[in-house]
Amino acid sequence: MTQQTERQTVIGIFDYGVDAQMAAQQLEKAGVANSKIDVIVNGAKDKSTPGTANNTTNADSNNRVGNFFNSMLDNRDESARYSELAQKGSVVTVHTTSRDEARKVAETLDKCGAIDVNERASQGGTMTSSAKGKWTDSSASIPVVEENMQVGKREVETGGVRLRSRIVERPVEEKLRLREEHVHVERNPVNRPANEKDLASFKDGEKIMTEHAEVPLMKKEARVVEEVRLEKDSTSREETVKGTVRKQDVEVDNLKTDVNNRTDRDIRNDRK
Repeated sequence: MTQQTERQTVIGIFDYGVDAQMAAQQLEKAGVANSKIDVIVNGAKDKSTPGTANNTTNADSNNRVGNFFNSMLDNRDESARYSELAQKGSVVTVHTTSRDEARKVAETLDKCGAIDVNERASQGGTMTSSAKGKWTDSSASIPVVEENMQVGKREVETGGVRLRSRIVERPVEEKLRLREEHVHVERNPVNRPANEKDLASFKDGEKIMTEHAEVPLMKKEARVVEEVRLEKDSTSREETVKGTVRKQDVEVDNLKTDVNNRTDRDIRNDRK
């Protein structure tokens, strides 16, 4: 598994150069490479001569110390406090590659008597040894986020055709010629002698003659006269999909200092 390293710079300020050298030796014993340790002695080198500061420190050296802490610390007041103490004392700077290593280095500097800058500032800057080394990040990053547009397609319903069937009645008529039978009774007067045929029929009997007539007869036949079908086809077309995506743009500004040890950021703020 790859582990991302985080570069850290741990700073310890001491009243005396001998304490700074001792702290550097303790760091080497703890496994910190000598190439990672820088020691700068600006104040008294030995505890036997307290209050005798190294007067060889000039304005250029002070400016370098001030610029160093300005680049390491965002807070201007805190940077000024560190710069003032560093110009009167000794500074041990350790460049580490992880937070765990930075924490161990800070603990070692504390044990060796690094100055607590905030506490020293509350005491008016008197040079008494106290605890706490200061460590800050020596790297910073801004994530660059970029959006990507992904184009796809989905099917939606746009319309259609519906077929519905229902029964419709309409009147129809046809003309027919119908035949009917009718029985008529005729009586004709006759005056003649009865013959044998007449005598043979001279008895009880009956004659029946029926009548007939034609009546309409209706028969229905269902026939298929038309077919209605539903069919569909498909066509394709090209369409250009337009949109916007966002991307972060990081601008790099180099901060320069003027003769009064002010950065471009300070000058811009003054102009406002």
